Amino acid sequence: MSPYMLLAFTAPHAMSDGGTRGHRHAVLCSVTVSSPSATLTVWAASWLAGDSAPDDVIDALQQWAPMHLVGAADAETALATDLGWPGVQDGGAPILLRLVRRSIANPGGLRLVLPAPGDVRGLPAGSPFARAALDAGEGVIVGEPGQPGIGLVPVVEGPDVLRWTVHSIAAVPPVAEHTGLGEAEYAMREAIRDAADALLQLSSVQTGRADGDPRRRIAEALDDRAHHRYPDSMPTRALRILDSSDQVAAILSVAEHDSPTEAPSATGAAAREELLRPLWSAVRTARVAAVSASARDAHRA
Repeated sequence: MSPYMLLAFTAPHAMSDGGTRGHRHAVLCSVTVSSPSATLTVWAASWLAGDSAPDDVIDALQQWAPMHLVGAADAETALATDLGWPGVQDGGAPILLRLVRRSIANPGGLRLVLPAPGDVRGLPAGSPFARAALDAGEGVIVGEPGQPGIGLVPVVEGPDVLRWTVHSIAAVPPVAEHTGLGEAEYAMREAIRDAADALLQLSSVQTGRADGDPRRRIAEALDDRAHHRYPDSMPTRALRILDSSDQVAAILSVAEHDSPTEAPSATGAAAREELLRPLWSAVRTARVAAVSASARDAHRA
């Protein structure tokens, strides 16, 4: 995929306006949401700040799946959170709100984590929550640094079912590093340019796949997420970064899995993976920075 193609696909993606839903509901913006954990973090923060109703949070979560199940990771967590053990409970979205409200009083206690192999920033080291979040590639930490808290990890269990596992965290870790929105945006632009330039130098061959049109595949990936929304109260710059990160993530997914070209050797494939890794890292950093900025702004409001 050439630098021209990469940059062309990052043009603003047309999406329908969310409109308004009544005086007690938050206005929805037209930027897509990257994961269930991001949805819970931004909407719960907006709810705690008084900018959204509980129904707004529930509606946003149900866009990922109509059925949400919630279960404790162990008997100790079940006892501490009043969850049944063993097994799971249906009606998960209201249960998640109850758990959030019991654990924190302000939006600043919500934290999105997007770990990946070799990148476990923000996770409580060696904990069951850390392992579960790493396996899922996402999670939400609820609690103040240095205090006991909980960790929530969503896993898809079917086309209509999302299961949230609740983990106890003995001490919520401090924020590993604070990435400003400007820094995250700049780092992502640099990573896009460097990776695109390097990819162009890799040897590749046509695979002849019928579904290999990258423009169509990227558009489909973005359209699939177009029904997910963020609260209108989010900072404008954070929304712009999240929009860009979703578009770049769609490009990378197509480059990895649906590209009409592929590296002709194991060495070439490894080189391509090495080139894309820092760009994926930049996307995760940008998303976490934008969601964190939203929670901080809600806390100060």
